[in-house]
Amino acid sequence: MKSTKTIFLFAITCLWAPQLLAQTAVYDSGGELMAEQAAYDVTFYDLRIQVFPGEQRIEGLLRAEAKVVQPMYWLVLDLDTLLTVNGTWRFSEAGKRELRPFRREGSKLWIDLGATHQPGQKVTTEVAYSGKPRKAPRAPWDGGFDWSKTPSGAHWIATSCQGEGADVWWPVKDHVSDEPDSMALLVRVPDPLVAACNGRLRQTEKHPDGTSTYHWFISNPINVYNVALNIAPYRTIEGTMDCVAGGQYPVVFYVLPEDYEKGQKLFPEILEHLRFFEKFVGPYPFRADKYGVAQTPHLGMEHQSIIAYGANFNNTSMTRGKDWGFDALHQHELAHEWWGNLVTNSDWRDMWLHERFGSYMQPLYAEQLYGKERYREYMQSMRRFSNTLPIAPRASKTSKEIYQAPIYVKGAWVLHTLRFLIGEDAFFRALRRMAYPDPAMEKITDGRQTRFATTDDFLSICEAESGMQLDWFFEVYLRQAALPKLYSKIENQTLTLRWVSPVEGMPFPMPVEVEIDDKRQRIQIPADGITLKLGKKDKPVVDPDGWLLFEVGK
Repeated sequence: MKSTKTIFLFAITCLWAPQLLAQTAVYDSGGELMAEQAAYDVTFYDLRIQVFPGEQRIEGLLRAEAKVVQPMYWLVLDLDTLLTVNGTWRFSEAGKRELRPFRREGSKLWIDLGATHQPGQKVTTEVAYSGKPRKAPRAPWDGGFDWSKTPSGAHWIATSCQGEGADVWWPVKDHVSDEPDSMALLVRVPDPLVAACNGRLRQTEKHPDGTSTYHWFISNPINVYNVALNIAPYRTIEGTMDCVAGGQYPVVFYVLPEDYEKGQKLFPEILEHLRFFEKFVGPYPFRADKYGVAQTPHLGMEHQSIIAYGANFNNTSMTRGKDWGFDALHQHELAHEWWGNLVTNSDWRDMWLHERFGSYMQPLYAEQLYGKERYREYMQSMRRFSNTLPIAPRASKTSKEIYQAPIYVKGAWVLHTLRFLIGEDAFFRALRRMAYPDPAMEKITDGRQTRFATTDDFLSICEAESGMQLDWFFEVYLRQAALPKLYSKIENQTLTLRWVSPVEGMPFPMPVEVEIDDKRQRIQIPADGITLKLGKKDKPVVDPDGWLLFEVGK
């Protein structure tokens, strides 16, 4: 798994008999990790799955290899109750496969290991399962299996499960804090369907019954909700990308036959998006596998090394009808290869670390293409959010809970204001250091470049790069729901400015830019406010470029 220096594992000895703890809702993911699952660290998954499109059914075999962290008698996985467990096995240290009893408690699958295992030991189990997995009611926001048809009537299938959890279609330790170091994914489908998945394709195995198995291997740690199936009669558009860290990596676009020409037109833009990210935040992280894009029946998702793309080759699919001059959906999902897949939150409470850059990268890209005024216009178009919940609460959250907060556009606005506060150079250094804390990591491709991170990690990086104390900024904008209020009053040829923080007693030393008679000055406002003298004809403009995130005081 990724570096766990920021993860708190519950050091509670597992009892011989499972004690059922408070569970999250069936179609939810994350929250406090139960003791029995905190007792082990997954190192490898081998998932072999056959998909029967006509029956909308699957059959699978999952092998999980784990390292014991705390004494454990039971290995507990997650699996949706719609799926049947046909058998569970444990492997001895000598490699002997032994059938073991199991029990199911809601979506938890308890495998009896037959003996208490101690820290440092390795445990290997297998689960055979089958059934009709959950149909996605509204993928990707309400996920599961999307059983669709292409325009020509062929099967077109995709999985999405970020909010619901990977256990909607395979047995897994469904928690964001534990990622396997690597994973094998073998997918058997009827010909002429193609299974486009994460990782690198090692082999395509043809069978006499008219099916094929696609052997994929993911060589880097992966968040389990990112493991994805994309199945259709795909054609491929392929190329290579020169990496800023040296060498090349493959780029593959899986498109429907009907859209092959559209895919060819988009492919050069895909490469331009990659160049942009490599310039600003460092090399593409998963070049040992590939950068892949798969056309899907749902809008999109950041599945590692196989981005789901369902924008229908339309620049306005996620921008409320506004064409900013590039494919915003692809650019957004690609951003998550750095912000979400390379750098991953260890708890859903820090999900803004994924989404804030996923959203901020579009206006930043518009700035690179068309200039600063276009950037400002894009940011203003995103200033629509509520302030009812904090972006980064301190308490552990589930996926459903955290997505009630405005982590997308408000998070992007927090970065926008931070850029103003600490300055261009420090801000862009902080971006790159958040992705790759040590420049030497930019050369690594074996998985050690990935890590878990928290909001406090980002705070430390920003303080180091700017030389400024920023705890007040993070407390107000991320830990609190309400915005700071800026009171501005013109009276008797004076301009009075005063901040009111939502945190009582906490200083809020945010500078404010004021334009008077075409001249700008950056004003530092004391706790009790400041009054500026004006000429008779002066018409001051506060925050003329719209950098600051605040509520107008009344």
